[in-house]
Amino acid sequence: MLNRLLAISLLLLLLASCAADTIKRADSPRNRQQVSREQVLAQQSIPVYRYKIIKAFPHNVSSYTEGLQLHDGYLYESTGRYNQSKLLKTDMQSGRIIQEHSLSPEYFGEGLAILGNRVFQLTYKSNIGFVYDSQSFKLEKTFSYPAQGWGLTTDGSELIMSDGSAALIFLNPDTLEQTRYITVSDSYGEVGFLNDLVYVDGEIFANVWQTDLIARISPQTGKVTAWIDLTGINPDPQTLIYPYVLNGVTYNSDTGNLIVAGKCWPLLFEIELVPEKNMAKSNQ
Repeated sequence: MLNRLLAISLLLLLLASCAADTIKRADSPRNRQQVSREQVLAQQSIPVYRYKIIKAFPHNVSSYTEGLQLHDGYLYESTGRYNQSKLLKTDMQSGRIIQEHSLSPEYFGEGLAILGNRVFQLTYKSNIGFVYDSQSFKLEKTFSYPAQGWGLTTDGSELIMSDGSAALIFLNPDTLEQTRYITVSDSYGEVGFLNDLVYVDGEIFANVWQTDLIARISPQTGKVTAWIDLTGINPDPQTLIYPYVLNGVTYNSDTGNLIVAGKCWPLLFEIELVPEKNMAKSNQ
């Protein structure tokens, strides 16, 4: 009887261990659904855009870009890496740093959003975010979240956060509690590795990590409404290889164009979207 009980207990422990491992692996970035350019171009129901570079701006090559927002004529940037993460306010035309705040060495800076007179900044694996006064960069408070922090934007009333999966999480900016979430998908299925975000005219634009793709997403349904293919925009593809990938997207409301960046890239690019040739077919 005792041996039987021991055997049953051992079996239960093994099952619990396997279940825990399954949950851990299912939530691991390496198991999140990754898209490819070939897959995107093969889709017939979702339009694809290319781009035209309108202007290039200087960018500090020490800035490991994780979040961008153009606000009141200045470029705000959150940079990553442990012992190097910062919150920056720069003059986009010259690249000159006007104001900066360094994070403590144990934090890896991530997404950034400005709403009202507050700057919100995520961190990667620390499960902690920061709220600053937008003028002084004085820390006002911190907040916590259960997942990794990747990208952040705002629709003007809520914050919208990515965690590297296919989920986009909506937060109340006052309580910083989750209000809802959507799962992003295209014709093939869920689209994971969503990174930096920007909200533009009722849509969410999201970098897809380790690709040259930006997804345009419906905030109501999570469906990808269009793809932007930025293949060829890397200013130095021989040198700027992983981890120095495309990341960072914001919107210039004066021109109606996107501004895109990369981790430690020497340039930012203002781009105009150009319909791909297959768009006419996909819109029929």
